[in-house]
Amino acid sequence: MLLREIINSIESVAPRSAQEEWDNSGMQIGDTERDIQSVLLTTDVTESVVDEAMERGCQLIISHHPLLFHGLKQVCGQTAQARIVEKAIRNNIAIYSAHTNLDSVEGGINTRLAEKLGLTDIRLLDPESGLGAIGKLPKVVPYPDFIGQIRAILNCTYVRYTRPAKEQIQTVALCGGSGAEFIETAIEQGADVYLTADCKYHEFQDADGRIGVIDIDHWISERHAREIFAGILAPLGVKTYISNNDKTPIQVWQEQKN
Repeated sequence: MLLREIINSIESVAPRSAQEEWDNSGMQIGDTERDIQSVLLTTDVTESVVDEAMERGCQLIISHHPLLFHGLKQVCGQTAQARIVEKAIRNNIAIYSAHTNLDSVEGGINTRLAEKLGLTDIRLLDPESGLGAIGKLPKVVPYPDFIGQIRAILNCTYVRYTRPAKEQIQTVALCGGSGAEFIETAIEQGADVYLTADCKYHEFQDADGRIGVIDIDHWISERHAREIFAGILAPLGVKTYISNNDKTPIQVWQEQKN
């Protein structure tokens, strides 16, 4: 299977034209005319992920977060990014990313996250950007119960949250990744709670008592990108692996109990 055929399949679902202006989805490293037998799927491209691709004999890594966001001025092993680029090139491993274009399409990151949480009547939260999703729980539930459901369903390492406007909730808005910019949109759309990642202190402060903002680990909110990629590639017959080394870099202190 040629790499360009794999790319065409991904972009038939998540066209690069749908990415945000600041994004850098698409080919990161490699030749689109090369033959691919096996693919490693990951959220982030780290050195350990590239090592895993080498060990598994994968010719291609497909990631959600692009390896290259900003200009890379030197490839001399001084940074993790430079070492990854050098190692991938030396070992003939191509890297392709689908980021905000996968976020903003139906069946993409936000739709899948909404489905995982059991939402129905799912629609775009921000139609202008295509980002975020909003839907309803099957029934009204107490806010603390919903937080517990999120933690259990997504296997969250931590959950931070604000006070909601009301304790019984049903309409849920969300945006995988860093989505604090859509808190006001969620309020305008009538959401009782808003789930996202990477919220700052003053964003919590502004939302407190107006909407229940629920903040979880960025990686956990988007790791299902790997499942989406696997589904897209399944009909192609190419061998795929979900990386064992793709993990959140955030560690949460938990006191050991005797």
